[in-house]
Amino acid sequence: MPTVDVFDLQNRKVEELDLADSVFGAPVNEALIHQAVVAYRANIRAGTHKTKGRGEVAGSGRKPWRQKGTGRARIGSRRSPLWRGGGTAHGPRPRSHAKRLPRKMLRSALRSALSARLSDECVTVVRDFDLPSHKTKEFRGVLETLGTARSVLVVSNGANENLARSSRNLPEVELISSAQLHPYVVLKYRRILISAQAARKCCEVLA
Repeated sequence: MPTVDVFDLQNRKVEELDLADSVFGAPVNEALIHQAVVAYRANIRAGTHKTKGRGEVAGSGRKPWRQKGTGRARIGSRRSPLWRGGGTAHGPRPRSHAKRLPRKMLRSALRSALSARLSDECVTVVRDFDLPSHKTKEFRGVLETLGTARSVLVVSNGANENLARSSRNLPEVELISSAQLHPYVVLKYRRILISAQAARKCCEVLA
């Protein structure tokens, strides 16, 4: 069972926390994590890509010149894909790129991702995010004190107005709840700051 140190916002160790071995000490399945990441990125695609075919571009349907006798190549329409300004042959059409991953596979991938990040020492457990104000400058100072100033995923449990307002203007910081954890966001950031309550909730739900 993995045991991690719990720090306060001044980077002082205040206690130790035992994490579920099935959640933060699970075998890392890279193939399953890859499937989860591919499905996540496919599901956020808009799918609105489109080009115009020969029936949609502007232009006359009149035959430019007669079929034979001119010495030029035969052509039936100015909207032919062979011509500049003509339609696109076999171009992209609007469609859904959504991929469905079974819930059991997604949870297993999340356990693998969390275990991999913990083994790489990229997870810091904080007792709570009880900030005195909503100022961005103060929250940036907290991140620097904890040694995680850049590319940080902050995982909290429950509403925290000061944390939400102080972190939203930092471009390399993302705040989510424990229910929003996904293998993609777990692997996207260099460091993970997770509250002790959120870590316990993950162990409870994913174990």
